[in-house]
Amino acid sequence: MNLLERVYQYSVNVVEGNIVAGKKHRQAAARFLNDLERSIYDKDCYFYFDNDELEEFNEWASLFKHTKGVIAGQHIQLTDFQLFLAANIICFKKKENNYRKISSVYIQLARKNAKSQFLAILSSYIAFLSDQVEEVYISGWMKEQSDIVYQEILKQLERVPSFAGKYKTSYNRIHHLKSGSIIRALSREARQFGEGTNPSLAILDEYHTHLTSEIMESLEEGMGARANSLSVIITTAGRNLNAPCKAEYDYCSKVVDPDNPVDNDSYFVAICELDEGDDPFDESLWMKANPIAATYPEGMESIRKRAKKAKDAADAMPSYLTKRMNIWVSAQEKGYLDLDKWSTCLWEAPIDITNRKVYLGLDLATKQDLCSLGIVIPLGNGRFYVDSHSFIPNESLESRIQSDRAPFRQWLREGLLTMTDGAVTDYSYIIDHIEKIVRDNKWKVLEIGYDPHDATYLSQEMSEKGYTMVEVKQNIATQHEPLTEFQEKVLKKEAVHSGNGLLTWSIGNAITVNNSDDRIKLSKAKSTERIDPIASVINAFSRAMHGNETIDYNKMFLSKGFSF
Repeated sequence: MNLLERVYQYSVNVVEGNIVAGKKHRQAAARFLNDLERSIYDKDCYFYFDNDELEEFNEWASLFKHTKGVIAGQHIQLTDFQLFLAANIICFKKKENNYRKISSVYIQLARKNAKSQFLAILSSYIAFLSDQVEEVYISGWMKEQSDIVYQEILKQLERVPSFAGKYKTSYNRIHHLKSGSIIRALSREARQFGEGTNPSLAILDEYHTHLTSEIMESLEEGMGARANSLSVIITTAGRNLNAPCKAEYDYCSKVVDPDNPVDNDSYFVAICELDEGDDPFDESLWMKANPIAATYPEGMESIRKRAKKAKDAADAMPSYLTKRMNIWVSAQEKGYLDLDKWSTCLWEAPIDITNRKVYLGLDLATKQDLCSLGIVIPLGNGRFYVDSHSFIPNESLESRIQSDRAPFRQWLREGLLTMTDGAVTDYSYIIDHIEKIVRDNKWKVLEIGYDPHDATYLSQEMSEKGYTMVEVKQNIATQHEPLTEFQEKVLKKEAVHSGNGLLTWSIGNAITVNNSDDRIKLSKAKSTERIDPIASVINAFSRAMHGNETIDYNKMFLSKGFSF
């Protein structure tokens, strides 16, 4: 089977579902098959497929050795996916001048899928084998990012003995002596981002980190004098939905979609990602975002480790989704609490919370979503122990898993979440849970602060059982003081917790809005995921912060496993 047959069969397998692939990658494979058919059977087609170019690129790649991983030192053998990229990018050519049909490329892959390796091969291939003076620029927002591909090129070249004396390096520049071509790393950080350049190949690596499009615009402006130029964006998904990369991703999603009227025949798009509704912890789907890493045991194990961390620590979830599953996730840059600061408040030793005076908080949200119970226990010396427990109707569980992309089943197993019968939360479960934990821990509940929205029945029931119920309105006047006071407690490590993953996840989701006086409140409208657990804790803390209880310091300090 020759290389074109390999790429053809790979594309057919992707389209027909024999290879696990996401929707946009299937669209890209179908697009290739359509272009190949046009080039062969349509006499009026303006381009053709150059099979010799694909063979030459593959032969060039085979000169180099893997520089990383378990097969470091072995000669590179391009995978079918890498050949698919090369076939699309460099092998379709215009009949009138033999220039490449493709002038722009957008590739979005999860990490550890040989992006740097492929870019390094492409860079040296264009720079070293051309009969013209080529200028290749690798551009990152920061110098460290630009250097990744550049250093990969150097390592590849240095391991080919026959290349000795055919190039020289200096100041982040590789100079090919025969052709005069150069390969250079640029960065905005070093104020080097394309002024006066004339790129034939411009690579923007990890474009999701670029805060503006100035590097791309500068390089593309320099390409104006090049007749056969190529710009390549290669990236993982990111967490800044306002970044230029997200806008490019949205545009490219339309380009590759056959049902969308946006048509750009000179733009090649390869987006490998999980589809909407996919379970990010389902190993059978990982190949959608990892077309190389998910094909060998070590790659799968690396993803598996990241998945476990995301399950165990909710603050690791956004990184796992963006870097390993290639899903765009909101960064929540105006988040209420810094999760790094919150993690420093983790109290690993057991804390005796029995026989305590306790403040509880309720956030009932809507009956179809999470309802949460917040727990705040004064420990003395201005310190508080905080925790939460949440409730979800069983008929909402699957939709919540798909829409929130969060490990709800894990939290059920850990006892952080209770599933109630039916399509809406049965408040009797909440009442029974409160009664049980109060009884088991021998607590004296001083007050229960609650959001009055949709809480009339539960409030009446709890009042009849002897609990003091206090309305906590969800407005700036009521929320500003407890929100800012709780922030201060976290910064001072005076709000300790035991690592409740569901609570941590909700803190990562929570953002605030402010008025003209910079007073703040939690915003459920602007928080894209659930914030009910932290909202319930704030409702409890709003009452606890004003408490003036006498503390038994001997009991506190002598309790098992507790010390400061």
